[in-house]
Order: sequence, then structure tokens, then C-alpha cells
Amino acid sequence: MAYPKSANSDFFVESDEPRYARITPRDAAKMLARNRQEMIANELSRLAHDEYIEDIMQHMTVMENETLPDANLIDMQREIQWFMRPYLIDFLIEAHAAFALLPETLFLTVNLLDRYCSKRVVYKQHYQLVGCAALLIAAKYGDKKDRVPQINELNNMCCGLYDSGMFTQMEMHVLNTLEWSIGHPTVDFFSQLIVVERADDREVESMAAYISEIALYHRDFVSTKPSTMARASLTLARAIVGRPAVHDGEWDQADNETVQLLSKHLHQPSMTLSRKYAAPHLSRASTTLAEFLAHQAELQRRQLAPPSPPSESMLHPQHANIYSTPQKGHGAAVNTNGYITPPITPDGGWAAVSDPLNKYVPPRCPVTPTQHSQQHMAVYPQQQANHYTPYVHDDYNGHMMSQ
Repeated sequence: MAYPKSANSDFFVESDEPRYARITPRDAAKMLARNRQEMIANELSRLAHDEYIEDIMQHMTVMENETLPDANLIDMQREIQWFMRPYLIDFLIEAHAAFALLPETLFLTVNLLDRYCSKRVVYKQHYQLVGCAALLIAAKYGDKKDRVPQINELNNMCCGLYDSGMFTQMEMHVLNTLEWSIGHPTVDFFSQLIVVERADDREVESMAAYISEIALYHRDFVSTKPSTMARASLTLARAIVGRPAVHDGEWDQADNETVQLLSKHLHQPSMTLSRKYAAPHLSRASTTLAEFLAHQAELQRRQLAPPSPPSESMLHPQHANIYSTPQKGHGAAVNTNGYITPPITPDGGWAAVSDPLNKYVPPRCPVTPTQHSQQHMAVYPQQQANHYTPYVHDDYNGHMMSQ
């Protein structure tokens, strides 16, 4: 049976040649013009960087000094204690990851929180509310509009402890207290400059970010300059991942002290932070650090412990009881790293959303802990939520701290 030949008779003919969509001359001209504009913009950016980098760095140095919190003033808080800080930082880190915010947003959030706590008296039932207000301000300042958390989502994470209007009221109170001075050169800003200048790889960058976030949990680094923290964390990161050290003329005594303090706080990181940096896109920095610390501990144990003399059974193996079965000790201690806290995320993964536009956040509980009589540990106050009375005053009892 014969079929009539049509204009598209070659449609079903197989061919190994790839099919490309035809580009009209007009589209090709637009593409060339766009590429030319990008090349010009990159060249102008490079020239502007070379011309204004010194002025930019001088301005950033002034800003980091003016917006640096004072840990001594936070010590004067009546109800807020330093053992409560890790629980709030855990909460902020999970909220930051759930909304897929920029790295500098987390550091700016903690900076706003510490600056407010160094100026105002904060009651413990409002500690988490201040952290949420700082997160809202930092996200609005530097993140994309579609990534900014919604008040109802944050209220859901706080298990409905606060009224929706309290978030807005506290946000305005923080801004007025800080006189609307939000800008702050974060650790991430200085780290990116150093990474580009020194051509560090992704593994070093992730390890330095992990170390910098570990520092957020401790009082020792509240008043540390971001530029100093960036240099110290990158120096430790290069040593941990086995990269050669970088020597420059900017190193000073403050950098040495910061490196020594950081090395003392790396042994017990937060479990929440460890889960975050166990992800492959962050180079599994927490796993690498744990293996490095275990290796260093083993080397130190071998240096300190003298070699044990051979036992009688080793000298005379023929006299050993070959039928005896070694017994497992029942009093072995379990070595746990991190803060012993109730599980914040479901077991099996980090609570980051796969779709950035999917902003559903599971219910969360408040993080304000109470101090234990024996240890400086705390528990989440789900049981005490009913004892918190809603706050109705306008100033949140925001008394000024004595300067």
C-alpha cells in the first residue's frame, strides 16, 4: 500500500544530529548585547574595587567598632543568664535554615540580639521574643523579600507563646533602642574577602563558617571583632583540613588569643549545629572536625601514656586460658558531645526545606530554659508556658542598662 508523500515526510527519519532551536537575528543581537553589558559591568566592578577598597575597609572597621556588643553589660542582666544562650542560638539556627536565609543574616541576628541585651533589661520570658524580632529585622535588611519569615510562622515555632502583635511591638522596640543602626560588617563579610584574596577552597570556607557559628554560643566571643574572628576561624580551618598556613602582616595578639579560645571550644559543639554542617553541600565540616579532634586526642594520649609492660599471658602464651571469654564492662561511660537538649528536629535529617518557597514550619516550643541545681543545663519550658502572662505594656519593661 502506497502512502502519499507529504511535506513532513522526513519527520520520522532517525538522525544522530542534534536538533537546535533556531535563533532569530534579533534574539542573537540581544544576546550579544547582554554579554557585552556583563563584560563591561564586571570590568567596572573590578576597577571600582581597586579604587575604593581601602575606603570601604576603613568604613567597615569603623562600623564594626561602633556596633560591637559589650559582654560586660550583658552580665548585668537580672534574669538572662549565659547558660540560656545555647538554647536560643539553636532556635535561631534552625529558623535561619528553615527559611533558607543568607549566611550573614544569622550573624547579623545575633549581633542585634546582643546589642539590645547590652542596652535593655530583658526578662527571660521575652528572651526568645527578642531573638525572633532580631531575626525579622536582619532578614528584612539583607535577604530577599520572599525569604523573610512571616509573624505567624515564627509564632508557630514558638508554640503560640506570644501574641502576633507582640512580635511587631518588640521589633519596633529593638529598632528604637538601637537608634535604627542596623548595618554591621559580619564575620561572613570578612571571611569572603579573605577567601577570595587567599584563594581558599570550599572545604576551608565551610570549616571556617562552622567554627564561626560555634563561637556564637559562647560569651568569650560576644565582644570579639568580626574581622578578628574571620582571620582566626580561617587559620584554624586551614590547620584542620590540612592546608598550608597563610602568613600576612595583619596578624596581632588579639588574633592569637582568639585562636587559642576557639580551639578550646571546638570539642563540644551543639548537636543542632553539628547536624547542620554534616550536610554534603557544607563539605561535612562537622564530621571532619570530629575526626580531627579524635585523631589529636589519640596522639596526645599516646604521648602522655607510658608503654605498658607485657603481661604474663603475652610472655607465655602457652599458659594462657584459651577457653576464657573476655567480658564486656558494664560501667563504661558514654561520651556525648554537645548540649544535652531535647530533640529539636525529627531524627534522621536537618530541618531545611527542600523548596525555598515552601515555608511551612512545624510547631516549635520556646527555648527559655531554667537552671539546674547541679549543672548549668536547662530544659525547654513547655510545662511553664501556662505560667507566662501575656505582656500588654508598650515598653516591654525595657529599662535602660546602667552604662
